[in-house]
Amino acid sequence: MKKVVKFGGSSLADAHQFSKVADIIHADESRVFVIPSAPGKRFDGDTKVTDMLYRCYEKAAAGEHYEDELIAIRSRYDSIIQELGLEGFTLDEDFAKIRAHLAGTPERDFVASRGEYLNGRIMARYLNYEFIDAADVIFFDEDGVYMPEKTVRAMRKRLEKAGKAVIPGFYGMGEDGRVRTFSRGGSDVTGSIVARACKADVYENWTDVSGFMVADPRIVDHPARIETITYKELRELSYMGASVLHEEAIFPVRSYGIPINIRNTNRPEDDGTWIVESTCQKSGYVITGIAGKKGFCAVDITKSMMNSEVGFGRKVLQAFEEQGVSFEHMPSGIDTMTIVVHEDEFVTKEQRIVSAIHRLAAPDAIEIESDIALIAVVGRGMKSTRGTAGRIFSALAHARVNVRMIDQGSSELNIIIGVDNADFEAAIRAIYAIFVETQL
Repeated sequence: MKKVVKFGGSSLADAHQFSKVADIIHADESRVFVIPSAPGKRFDGDTKVTDMLYRCYEKAAAGEHYEDELIAIRSRYDSIIQELGLEGFTLDEDFAKIRAHLAGTPERDFVASRGEYLNGRIMARYLNYEFIDAADVIFFDEDGVYMPEKTVRAMRKRLEKAGKAVIPGFYGMGEDGRVRTFSRGGSDVTGSIVARACKADVYENWTDVSGFMVADPRIVDHPARIETITYKELRELSYMGASVLHEEAIFPVRSYGIPINIRNTNRPEDDGTWIVESTCQKSGYVITGIAGKKGFCAVDITKSMMNSEVGFGRKVLQAFEEQGVSFEHMPSGIDTMTIVVHEDEFVTKEQRIVSAIHRLAAPDAIEIESDIALIAVVGRGMKSTRGTAGRIFSALAHARVNVRMIDQGSSELNIIIGVDNADFEAAIRAIYAIFVETQL
């Protein structure tokens, strides 16, 4: 058994959290490769080290005084080192290099990456593991695009020589010799890349929650935990706002059938959530999860006999493409087509898009509806269960929520419901109640 373990910023915010992480790693000899994030918030109102580094860079780039920010960052790390009792270990040389970099022509990605780099150095020393700089094994092209094949070859070759090692998350090296970073949450991606390269049996992702919840705990009090979820279900929920795992972290392990286990550093006894390619295990409920977002609008296009007009849909979508606006959903009828888009992307370009639709597709009428929230009800169990849609709409009617749009894919894996922004929270609570709390 070989496990790759990634720990988020909240799991490594201070020395006490470092101690918890070490206990978790030492409790299982198969946890051989460790991916740390930068220190996160220690308490409400605290600042993540990565945010502190970004602020430091911005001041340096603007020619402003940044020494106070750098001292505060150094203090965070020195506090961890001292409280862990790492005698003789310092980050003097590392901070000298950072200071020299800031004094020259600072690069945003390099400065931001130091949060993970420094935490990785401390973690390797604390665990007595080998330290592998991510810049030596993760590669980006000159445009900052991740290079998977080159990375996996180099990573695999390097890991074969290592026993147990710490590889910092979030960054790598560009072909131009400059440090490059993934987007926020990129340590999840690094962990996934390492898991693929070493052909891990499990990729454990440790954070501050015990896995995925059926619904957002900010909307539903104490929602049930999802025990097992498939990649497809996770993709649907992540797209609609569920955010425990960086969604790009799925792809490196998916094609290799490596399961991901989301665990809680503060409750290591919890099983967490398993993310798998496929499973015969039945969900505890008909649905697996509920997620959603506010802030959409719907462009309703009407034209008699549009269903018999070849290329009509392409012409309509061309109008959006010309203005650089992507669509989210496209439910349609015999004489109607609805294009659902993010309102903030659409609003400044709406009249240009409307004009283009008239020019390209010659519709009979166009109407725009705003202030729409989309809710995705996702579950592999929905396909084999009768009356799922009926129960959803019954629950919404009982909660006095008006349904403005319905869209269901042919896979029957999810149903998308559009409601007023103002009804968003009430709709999620109503759907959760009927499927989880009452299970009627």
